Amino acid sequence: MAALIVGIVLALVAAVLVFRTVRIIPQARAANVERLGRYQRTLEPGLNIVIPFIDRVRKQIDMREQVISFEPRAVITEDNLVVHIDTVLYVQVTNPRDAAYEIADYIQAIEQLTMTTLRNVIGSIDLEKTLTSREHINSTLRGVLDEASGKWGIRVNRVELKSIDPPPSVKESMEKQMRADREKRAAILAAEGTRQARILTAQGDRRAAILRAKGQAKAIDTVFEAIQKNDPGPKFFAYQYLQVLPELAQGPGNTVWMLPSEVTTALQDIRQAFGDKGQAPPPDDEATGT
Repeated sequence: MAALIVGIVLALVAAVLVFRTVRIIPQARAANVERLGRYQRTLEPGLNIVIPFIDRVRKQIDMREQVISFEPRAVITEDNLVVHIDTVLYVQVTNPRDAAYEIADYIQAIEQLTMTTLRNVIGSIDLEKTLTSREHINSTLRGVLDEASGKWGIRVNRVELKSIDPPPSVKESMEKQMRADREKRAAILAAEGTRQARILTAQGDRRAAILRAKGQAKAIDTVFEAIQKNDPGPKFFAYQYLQVLPELAQGPGNTVWMLPSEVTTALQDIRQAFGDKGQAPPPDDEATGT
């Protein structure tokens, strides 16, 4: 019975020794080992052997990039306006030893350093620059944080300002200004559109007038050439006069027409051309008709 108890005790001691000797570190993790209270080495991911009861393995450190989001903080600009800024940091542990021994809580230290730097940067510029210079603020913050956190074994990869909220009164004024700017741009675009439409209409009317004038000129040239070619006499002009008579008769007061002697002579020739030769010629060259 005593031998059985001794065997069980030895087995338990061996199990404890194995448990305290073999340490398995997951991927993207690291753990510092202290031997008799002094830093000895850093355990890498995988299987590691330590001396039980002599080596002490401290809490594992996450080596992945971490996202640190801070609550919105009030910051005063150069023109004495209070803005609330929400900040996000992307940090990564690069040296587990420094992260464990150079700073007690690197997350809190980075947060406090961020707010201090942010107050210094925002306090040197006005509200308008604060709202339009995010890239400048981000790069300045990143440079200061990266320089200060380097001795802690931390690398600041990126700094982002999620939001910059000005006071309600300033926000209302900005909205009114933006609304006025939009209305102004809309009015300018509408006026420009009307101007362009008028210009195009005027150009179209001008081209149409030019084409009509060219057509009329061409028609006049054609008629004039035909007249010159055929050498028209009084008969032609009498015929043209007869063509115009119906248009003259359309008016309510047009009941009497005076025919010049050339026309009456031509009309006599037209009548004779159609075979009506029994009629006597007009008494003289100055006859008139109604």
